[in-house]
Amino acid sequence: MYFVAIIFFMIVAGINYQNSLVFAVAFLLASLFMVAMLHTYRNLAGLTISGRRGRPAFVGEDAEFPIAVESAATHPREALQIGFADDLMVDVDLIADSCVKTHTFLRAVYRGWLTPGPLLVRSRFPVGVFRAWSRVGLEVASIVYPSPRFAGEISLSVGHGEDGQLIRSDRLDDFHSLRAYAEGDSLAHVAWKSYARTGELMVKEFAGHVDRQVWLDWEFFSGLDVEARLARLCYWVLALSASGDEYGLRLPGLEIEPASGDRHRERVLKELALFRTEPANG
Repeated sequence: MYFVAIIFFMIVAGINYQNSLVFAVAFLLASLFMVAMLHTYRNLAGLTISGRRGRPAFVGEDAEFPIAVESAATHPREALQIGFADDLMVDVDLIADSCVKTHTFLRAVYRGWLTPGPLLVRSRFPVGVFRAWSRVGLEVASIVYPSPRFAGEISLSVGHGEDGQLIRSDRLDDFHSLRAYAEGDSLAHVAWKSYARTGELMVKEFAGHVDRQVWLDWEFFSGLDVEARLARLCYWVLALSASGDEYGLRLPGLEIEPASGDRHRERVLKELALFRTEPANG
């Protein structure tokens, strides 16, 4: 509209002052106006856009969706922008008769299935006077896991035997060994009899045998709301996966047997993400 207004006032000024140069510039801009309209439309016309299932993300991250933009025309497509959100648009350029694969992003706010809705495709090529745009309905979705929240340290393994895995913990009752006192250790665990004999501060360590398979139970965090529990269970899943330990999951109405590996981790995280949520649309 500003561009049209400038042309109008230039024509009025040319008539008022009888200036041929002003007329020439005004008509040149009017020609550019019409040609730009056609080229902006042509830059988008005939594009083929497809998408695939998005990659998993955690709440608070940007979910990533693979997108393919294809053109069968003999002319290039320049300065295209695609995306699901105005602040996360991606620039794409295509040469004649080609296909470009890129990724678009959308902020994951809630856990569960994230369906981003129509994909916005727009362009201001070649001079920025016009904006050609379209919304493309793609049946894509991404699963969003709970955001992991620190849930305390998992007991440190020191060995295993016939009775199971041996762990150290201040909560266990079986004496295991003595070690040198370190700043921050509880005075309740100081071996005072040993101190009386040797003059050195030593701390008692306790241990016990447990099953090497860890169960992550919903009831571990009683008193917390649903999202807080899921966030802490998610933290433990990632921690145990990184250590290579076998672990299982118990949720109300669901039990997954202990295992390890990437597929098991994805299955457990998926159950945490979809716990008490609606299924994805489409």
